[in-house]
Amino acid sequence: MSSSETVTVRLEISPGQLGEPQKVKRVVKSDEEWAKQLTPSQYHVCRSKGTERPFCGNLLDNKKTGVYTCVCCDLPLFASNTKFNSGTGWPSFFQPIAKENVLNIVDSSHGMERVEIVCARCDAHLGHVFEDGPKPTGLRFCLNSESLNFRETPNQ
Repeated sequence: MSSSETVTVRLEISPGQLGEPQKVKRVVKSDEEWAKQLTPSQYHVCRSKGTERPFCGNLLDNKKTGVYTCVCCDLPLFASNTKFNSGTGWPSFFQPIAKENVLNIVDSSHGMERVEIVCARCDAHLGHVFEDGPKPTGLRFCLNSESLNFRETPNQ
């Protein structure tokens, strides 16, 4: 939730391949503009920090090869080769596609302390990260399907 007009992220230079970190303009829109662009459930999750019900997301069981991007600004966030079945009911990944593309924010809501993850370019709420994931990171990035688009890439 930076007030800076630019942010450093890594963009796709070809399907599934990221370029070097570069400064880009932040994506900032009014609530009305977001509401026109997103479905009501996407808006609830991404702009109001909501959570979809477990085991209901359309990307939970996706096993195709590709890249998961921000539904709000299309920034690449996670690669399919880091996705795993956590049994929690939400798509889970052990690391982002680029550390620059996902920001961690302390979330003290609901009487607990968690780490919220947001899109670095547009501040869309994505989910939370927990320290109970698999090797090599030991992390579980727990995402809402509503916050993601999926772009299939050729097997490499």
